[in-house]
Amino acid sequence: MILANVFCLFFFLGTGADPAVSTKSNHCLDAAKACNLNDNCKKLRSSYISICNREISPSERCNRRKCHKALRQFFDRVPSEYTYRMLFCSCQDQACAERRRQTILPSCSYEDKEKPNCLDLRSLCRTDHLCRSRLADFHANCRASYQTLTSCPTDNYQACLGSYAGMIGFDITPNYVDSSPTGIVVSPWCSCRGSGNMEEECEKFLKDFTENPCLRNAIQAFGNGTDVNLSPKNPPFQATQAPRVEKTPSLPDDLSDSTSLGTSVITTCTSVQEQGLKANNSKELSMCFTELTTNIIPGSKRVIKPNSGPRRARPSAALTAASFLMLKLAL
Repeated sequence: MILANVFCLFFFLGTGADPAVSTKSNHCLDAAKACNLNDNCKKLRSSYISICNREISPSERCNRRKCHKALRQFFDRVPSEYTYRMLFCSCQDQACAERRRQTILPSCSYEDKEKPNCLDLRSLCRTDHLCRSRLADFHANCRASYQTLTSCPTDNYQACLGSYAGMIGFDITPNYVDSSPTGIVVSPWCSCRGSGNMEEECEKFLKDFTENPCLRNAIQAFGNGTDVNLSPKNPPFQATQAPRVEKTPSLPDDLSDSTSLGTSVITTCTSVQEQGLKANNSKELSMCFTELTTNIIPGSKRVIKPNSGPRRARPSAALTAASFLMLKLAL
């Protein structure tokens, strides 16, 4: 038993040769080696491997409570750039997929002699406030959505992966159900046998893991490196909004729409005035110049240039002043 534990320790720490390396790349082994290059990751990983492999007695393979605690510390305290690579690494063969499945030491942290009912396992989780919170996060962030491209709420793969990893180290710990390199299926260690009239609810709960397109796509995308552009800050799609329409100044009652300048011209020129742009030979600025140097005579439909307007206005003003003077002298 001691020799078996020593071999297992070397297998997980990635210090020895791996037969899969000779034929093709083993991303899960690469992830383990990367963890060993980080002091914190290596320390906490070695700790949970040692604790979860420590046999208590011939009838008790390990102390599951301590194993779960060590796993929680590892996933809570080690950056996701290391933990996610080990947990969601992509595989092309069974040896790699088995290493991925063995990441959390399932013989201690996951498997048991018999599978409990999934609803009983859920009820047990809900009695612990932290487990209840982690399970609620998983349902919120990994809920299958058929209104998004990725099947995840707001196309957020990272939130789903984080919620999944957050449940490891509790009674409801999920894991890969087999060593298939292509068909990704994860589940808690439970079944729906003996659910009675609650079987439909039990199946629904179990399928949130086993047949969840959001979770499956998130794991595959991370392993393939195709999730880099999907984050809550930059969602790939945004709701279409109606174009903004700026109100144009209301026209006088005696001025018809035919004499008004186009809305696009007014908007463009307003922007030019506010931003203080320099004039150039563009079409838009030529239109602005036309607008800004043209006046509309109130009460008529004629437009005049400011340069010619004052010359026409001066004789009219002079005649008005002369008439007023003559009238005053006559009085």
